[in-house]
Amino acid sequence: MAAKSFDLIVIGAGPGGYVAAIRGAQLGMSVAIVEREHLGGICLNWGCIPTKALLRSSEVFHLMHRAKEFGLKAEGISYDLDAVVKRSRKVAGQLSGGIGHLMKKNKITVVMGAAKLTGKGKVSVKTDKGDEELIAKNIVLATGARARELPGLEADGERVWTYKHALQPPHMPKKLLVIGSGAIGIEFASFYNTLGAETTVVEVMDRVLPVEDAEISAFAKKAFEKQGMKIMQKAMVKQLDRAKDKVTAHIEVGGKVEKQEFDTVISAVGIVGNVEGLGLEELGVKVDRTHVVTDEYCRTGVDGLYAIGDIAGAPWLAHKASHEGVMVAELMAGKHPHPVKPESIAGCTYCHPQVASVGYSEAKAKELGYEIKVGRFPFIGNGKAIALGEEGGMIKTVFDAKTGELLGAHMVGAEVTELIQGYVVGRQLETTEEDLMNTVFPHPTLSEMMHEAVLDAYGRVIHM
Repeated sequence: MAAKSFDLIVIGAGPGGYVAAIRGAQLGMSVAIVEREHLGGICLNWGCIPTKALLRSSEVFHLMHRAKEFGLKAEGISYDLDAVVKRSRKVAGQLSGGIGHLMKKNKITVVMGAAKLTGKGKVSVKTDKGDEELIAKNIVLATGARARELPGLEADGERVWTYKHALQPPHMPKKLLVIGSGAIGIEFASFYNTLGAETTVVEVMDRVLPVEDAEISAFAKKAFEKQGMKIMQKAMVKQLDRAKDKVTAHIEVGGKVEKQEFDTVISAVGIVGNVEGLGLEELGVKVDRTHVVTDEYCRTGVDGLYAIGDIAGAPWLAHKASHEGVMVAELMAGKHPHPVKPESIAGCTYCHPQVASVGYSEAKAKELGYEIKVGRFPFIGNGKAIALGEEGGMIKTVFDAKTGELLGAHMVGAEVTELIQGYVVGRQLETTEEDLMNTVFPHPTLSEMMHEAVLDAYGRVIHM
C-alpha cells in the first residue's frame, strides 16, 4: 500500500499534539494525528481533568462538613467512592469525545496505533489492521510522559499505586502513604485525606511542593498538617515490604530508618518521557534523561522534526504543551511566533488550599542577582475571602527594584489557580508595578488581594 502524504504528522494526541494538529489545519495544512490509546492523552483521560473532578467531589464533601458555619444543616454526611470515580471517568470521557469532534471539524486524519519514525519525514503506524505508512515534510513528537517508578517501589495496582490506580482505586485507603509531594502527590494526598484516609506524605527535599516559593510551601505545609496530614520532609522511602493486606515502608529520616505500616501507597516521584520505540536514535535525535533535546522553538536538530510537551522536558504542564503546539505549527507555516518562556508559564496545584505561581521565587530572583521588592497580602484582610469562609491564604509578589518588572507571583488559598492568570498576563505584557497599581480591581473579589500584594511591595498597602 502506498504511503499517505500529509503536510504535517503529529504523533500523540494529548494537549500538545491535538492543539498542534488543529493549528496546523487552521493554517491550511493537511494533517494526520497518530494516537495509540485515547484522544486527549494523559491530561484529559488520566491526569489534569479526572483529578480535578475527584478533587471537586472532596471539596464539596469538605464544605458539607462545614455547613453549620454557614447557618446550614447537613446530617448523615457520607460519600460513595464508586460514584465519585464514575463521575470523574464520565467527565474525562466527555472531553475525550470532544477532541474527536474537533478532529473531524478541522478535517484532521486520525490514525489509532503505535507510531515509529522510519526515516526523515516517514512514519510507520502499527494499527489493528496492520501497518500504515505516512509521509510528511513536518513531524511533531508529542508522545508525553508516564509515571516514574523507582526500584523496589514499583506499583502493583493492589497496595502500591501510580496515579492511574489512584484514579480508579480498588479500595478506599484507610492508612495512606504518598511518596512525593509535587503536584500529583499532594493532590492525591489532599483528596484521600479529605475523604478520611490517615495520610502521610514523604518528601525527599527539605519542603513540600519543592518547586514553589519557600514561604508558600511553608504556609501550605501548616494547612495540610492542620487537616491531619503527617508531613515527613528530608525523608526517603528505602523499601516496601508487601503483604496481602498491608505494606510496611522503610523510611529513612535524620539518618535513621523507621518502619511504618500502611494499607495503601501512592508513588508520585516524577515522570519519564515516552521516547522508546519511536526510532529516535536511528535519526540522530538527542535524548537526555528520557527527554528529547530541543532548541527554544522545539526543533530537534533533525530537519522538519519537532518535539513538544512533556517529552521535551520541564515544565511538565499541559498548557505549556498546547502553547508549544501552536508555536511549532505557526513556525512551519512561515510565521514568526515567539518562543515559549518557561519562567512565564504558571504552575497550579489543586490541593486544599490551592497553590499557584508564575515567574521567579524570592530565592531564585536573589540568586539571579536581582535587587528585589517583595509584597505580601493575607486572605484574612480580604472581605470576599472572609465571606466565603476562606481566610487561610496569602499572595506574594516579587519585583525588580530597579525597573519595576514583575519577576514572580506566588499564591496559596482558595481559587488561586483562577487568580494567577492575572499576573501571567501582566508578565506577558511586561507590566510594571505602576501599571498594576493604577489598575482598578473590582470589589468585592479575591482579586483585590493581587492589587494589595503589589501595593505592599512598595509600602502602599491599604487594608493591612
